[in-house]
Amino acid sequence: MKGRRPTPLRLCTALLACALAAQPGPARAEPETPLAARTFVRTVAAARTMIAADIVITGDIQAQAQTNVSFRTNGKVGTRLVEVGDHVEADQVLARLDPQEQRANLDNARAALTSAEAQLTQAKLSFKRQETLLASGYTTRPAYDNAEQQLRTTQAAVDSAKAALGTAQEQFSYTELRAGVAGIVLSRSLETGQVVQAGQSVLVLAQDGPRDAVFNVYEALLATPPDSKTVEVVLQADPGVVAVGAVREIAPSVDPASGTVRVKVGLDRTPPQMGLGAVVIGRGKFRPQAAIVLPWSALYRWKSQPAVWVLDPKTGTVAPRTVTVERYGADTIALAAGLEPGEQVVTAGIQFLRPGQTVTVAAGGEGGR
Repeated sequence: MKGRRPTPLRLCTALLACALAAQPGPARAEPETPLAARTFVRTVAAARTMIAADIVITGDIQAQAQTNVSFRTNGKVGTRLVEVGDHVEADQVLARLDPQEQRANLDNARAALTSAEAQLTQAKLSFKRQETLLASGYTTRPAYDNAEQQLRTTQAAVDSAKAALGTAQEQFSYTELRAGVAGIVLSRSLETGQVVQAGQSVLVLAQDGPRDAVFNVYEALLATPPDSKTVEVVLQADPGVVAVGAVREIAPSVDPASGTVRVKVGLDRTPPQMGLGAVVIGRGKFRPQAAIVLPWSALYRWKSQPAVWVLDPKTGTVAPRTVTVERYGADTIALAAGLEPGEQVVTAGIQFLRPGQTVTVAAGGEGGR
């Protein structure tokens, strides 16, 4: 069957339809992102400020001076007269040794002195007789000289016996252990019947007088010490009992067992409630330092390091930034490095963010777009 040829009218209609189809239509408007699908955040402008945080550490009360008490002679302990915690006076007897050996030595010294004094009396009479005879011409000069020499020898023997007696009496007094200073017995290591050596420490006394508040602190704390050496010390059991002191001594080395450094704060006046061993709390202030302070909500963890989210105002995108935290506060953090003043830091909504994400700053957020 032969096809029919198109009429001129049909041909014009087809060409017009093709031309209209080839012309571009009006541009379509892209649909806006729904309000519910947007990521809203709040930001704050980083600013460097001076901060001075408080130091709060715990320690105890100790005596500024301690004395190790020991016998000055060997012997066996016969009597112990004090217990740990007793307060003693300077001349108080704390313990006694069995004095048998010292008493025997003392008796021997007394007997030796009595003998020497008897010989001296005899020598004096002999010398007096020779002196009279020499004046009358009834004796010789050598006999007189011998009597004089004997007198001097016996006099020296008496002096020596007196010195020996004094030594024996002193050794006998060493059998009594006296405090030497007033204080409190902190510890003891002697019992009745125990044999002790001269110089062996058997008691430790905390001397009466000034007291220290002793704290064990980490070495990092001493890297930036407080601006003032004054420390307020509060009794833990009764916060109303307060004393003020100054740092008196800092240990030159770190304790290998605890990894801390011992710091002694000398108290100006020790309240009676702050007895030896009382637990106290020390408070001081760090030297003011410049740092960027942000709320806790800005802190994020990125690649196992502390970080914050920083907003780029030009592109409206966010990116994580690792930072160095100077110290942590109750509701803020202080940054030592990682941010520059003026940068916009996200403080709310960080749990929904990813690197390079475009965000919208909620009304009321500082630095909003």
